[in-house]
Amino acid sequence: MATTDLPRKAKMPDRRVSVPRAELISAETNANSVTELREAAQGCRRCPLWRNATQTVFGGGPDNAKVIFVGEQPGDQEDLAGKPFVGPAGKVLDAILDDAGVDRQKVYVTNAVKHFKFEPRGKRRIHSKPNAGEVQACRWWLDKEFELIKPNLAVALGATAALSLLGKATPVMKMRGQVIEREDGLRVFITIHPSFVLRIREAADKEAERERFLRDMREVKRLMAA
Repeated sequence: MATTDLPRKAKMPDRRVSVPRAELISAETNANSVTELREAAQGCRRCPLWRNATQTVFGGGPDNAKVIFVGEQPGDQEDLAGKPFVGPAGKVLDAILDDAGVDRQKVYVTNAVKHFKFEPRGKRRIHSKPNAGEVQACRWWLDKEFELIKPNLAVALGATAALSLLGKATPVMKMRGQVIEREDGLRVFITIHPSFVLRIREAADKEAERERFLRDMREVKRLMAA
């Protein structure tokens, strides 16, 4: 009896660009502008997170920004758009910065980790916190962003950002509103990640936390001018 081969499952095209390791190292080392650095980061293979993410989500903003805001990692919407802080947390940050009188177009916004880490649950992709190894692997990119932009202030939005910027675990709620000066002279302002506001269910508590975050951003504005 004749047999018929079953049709093979169509393979989805891989949108990720494969960059040979030698070329990647060269691109990283020779990046002399944020634009070049952003392009080099698209081929990053420093940790396994690139395998499931849609793309590298690099920082955005002016190359001469006086302040760099550092979050944890891109979320679902950022992973799809390829831009940082465009999802719900980004909208909270934009609104608070506007209320505080900080021009969003004049600040640089990035993340400690440049790929979206998640756990699939049905059709949803649920955020998963990056571990210390993943944060360390991505530290090269963050350090290079600071080296090229040369801000006088960094804002650590949450514990992961503080870990990346300071190299050690930092109790954010205890240290919130404080400025820590690194050995290289960079001032690091500690505050919450805007997603913290979103997770609060009680309306009164949410509004109170929003006001605290607004006070933090007003202090950031004062520090930017100092």
